[in-house]
Amino acid sequence: MSGRVTVGLLFGGASVEHEVSIVSARGVARALDPDRFEIVPIAVTGDGRWLQPEPSGVILASEAVRVVSGGPAEPRIVVDPGAGGLIRIASGAAGAKLPVDVVFSVVHGWGGEDGRIQGLLDLAGLPCVGPGVLGSAIGMDKAIAKALFQERGLPVAPWRALLRDEWRRDRAAVEARLVAELSLPLFVKPANGGSSVGISKVRAAGGLGTALGAAFAHDRKVVVEAGLDAREIECAVLGNDDPQVSVAGEVLPSREFYDYASKYEDGTSRLLIPAPLEPAVAEKIRGLAIEAFRALDLAGMARVDFFLEKAGGRTFLNEVNTLPGFTPISMYPKLWEASGLGYRDLLARLIDLARERFAEERRRATRRDA
Repeated sequence: MSGRVTVGLLFGGASVEHEVSIVSARGVARALDPDRFEIVPIAVTGDGRWLQPEPSGVILASEAVRVVSGGPAEPRIVVDPGAGGLIRIASGAAGAKLPVDVVFSVVHGWGGEDGRIQGLLDLAGLPCVGPGVLGSAIGMDKAIAKALFQERGLPVAPWRALLRDEWRRDRAAVEARLVAELSLPLFVKPANGGSSVGISKVRAAGGLGTALGAAFAHDRKVVVEAGLDAREIECAVLGNDDPQVSVAGEVLPSREFYDYASKYEDGTSRLLIPAPLEPAVAEKIRGLAIEAFRALDLAGMARVDFFLEKAGGRTFLNEVNTLPGFTPISMYPKLWEASGLGYRDLLARLIDLARERFAEERRRATRRDA
């Protein structure tokens, strides 16, 4: 590589994690090494418009909590499949190509970490930090991911998936069945979601309907899990075909569980890094993190979350987050910092991994030999 690498920093988006994405983008923008990288900010509005770098940079440098556009006529960015980049559009007319070497997307949630943006950028001929289409899509869908973990023999706590239409047809019967099969307490969460949005803990059967309604407001499919009395342990994974794993960390939520408020609003949850674990337990969890990463065919990065039972000591794989938060208080960069890799170097490594994987994938044949 010669000269600085141009990094398209994509943030905002159409999910309920829009505000968190902006905070993550500010963290990344402040930490990227200006001697190695030139940032091209691209803000995504709530209705999906990609704004040009100039207004995007204003949003990034301000204290704005939402990306708002000036309307359909405002200049924007579009993807030109196969062109190897992004295109500026002004007043409906084609504009100049926007030079970008790699995209670092921190668009969390729906439309951002579920394979949609990854596929779009791949068609545009641009490397993107983090897993590709398949890994992002599977990692985002908790039901599919859990099924794959079970198929690989990885330990998963009792759970069930449920569709909105199935629940609507006979709510009483469905709720009774869930309680009978999983027992109380239960956790109810959207199958495709993040930042603990739409998640409820259900202690009494009478509250299950309300919890399901809250989860179905965010997705047509929900996951219902047995509520374990367990510690929350997390590991960070970094790499492509030869992934590395960080030390394990423990979350001590300030509320009954690690919900949105305890993550981002009240600031009173605690992170213990490294987690106070017996060496053998810590190594087992770190090994499972690598297995989970490979089971979903991930690349670049992921945060792998576990439950460690307080009484029995059993370890359960909870879920994998393929686009963990990059806010100043986020677990993923903190885990790597405790493992000897600082925030700035971590970001540089992620960008290098994206470009390496992109180059490797482009080595495939595109024409059949005559």
